[in-house]
Amino acid sequence: MKTRFVLINTSHAGNVGAAARALKTMGFDDLVLVEPRWANVLRREETIQRASGALDVLQNARIVATLDEALDGMSHLCATAMTPRDFGPPTRSPREHFAQLVAPRAADAAVESGVAFLFGSERFGMANEDVYRCHVALSIPTNPGFGSLNLGAAVQVIAYEWRMALGGFGAPAAVAPAPDREVADAAQERELADAVPARELADAAQVAGMLAHWERALVDIGFLDPDAPKKLMPRLNQLFNRAQLGSEEIHILRGVAKAMIETAQAKR
Repeated sequence: MKTRFVLINTSHAGNVGAAARALKTMGFDDLVLVEPRWANVLRREETIQRASGALDVLQNARIVATLDEALDGMSHLCATAMTPRDFGPPTRSPREHFAQLVAPRAADAAVESGVAFLFGSERFGMANEDVYRCHVALSIPTNPGFGSLNLGAAVQVIAYEWRMALGGFGAPAAVAPAPDREVADAAQERELADAVPARELADAAQVAGMLAHWERALVDIGFLDPDAPKKLMPRLNQLFNRAQLGSEEIHILRGVAKAMIETAQAKR
C-alpha cells in the first residue's frame, strides 16, 4: 500500500526534520515537499538535527515544484485543515475517516492505489484550491480553547492514527491459539475477498487533467463563464472525487469533453 505525506510551502526547516522523524516512528518513508522556503531544506543543519534517527527518510524525500508532481500516483487525497471550509470536501476526524477507509470491502481500491496526506504552510495553512482537490478534510480533535498544533506534531498525529487504522505494530502473541470455526470462516472470507482484483482508480494527475479538459469544453459550449466561474469546477471536482473514477471512466469523460469542443468549433 502506498502512503505519502506532502508538505506544501513549508518555511521551517525544523518542522521538516520533525515530520521525517514522525514518519519513521510510524513506519512510513514517502515524504514530498512542494516549493519549500529553503531549496536546501533537506540538508540544513536544523532539519538534520530534528530528524535524528530518521536520516534515511530525509535522504529519500523529494522536492517538487507543483502539487501535481507531489500527487503523482495517488488517488485518495486527505487535506489537513483545522478550520472547516464553507465549501469543499466533508470534514471528519482522522479516526472516523480512517475507519471508513479501511473497512472491509469499503474503498479498498482507493487504499491500494495510494493515499496522500497534505499539510499546508505553518503560517497560512492549506490554500482553498488545494483543499478543494481532496476527498476529505481531516480535522484533529483538539482543545476548543487551544487547538494550535505545529506542523511536526500534526504529522505525528496523522501518521499515528493512520498506522493504527492499518493495524499498528502490536507485539506477536507468544503462543497463537488454534482458530475456532468462526475465526476460520472469517479468514476464508478475507482470502476470497483478497482474491478479487481491486479496481484501479484514477490518480490525482488523471483527475486534474480530465477536469482541465472539461473546463475548456464547458467554456467552449457557453456553459461556463471564465470571467465568473463561481464554484462550478470545485463542485465538479468534489463530484468526481465521490464517484471514485477509474482510468477507463477518465477516458470516457475526456472523450465527452473532446466531443463537446469539436461540436462547438463546428458551429462557429
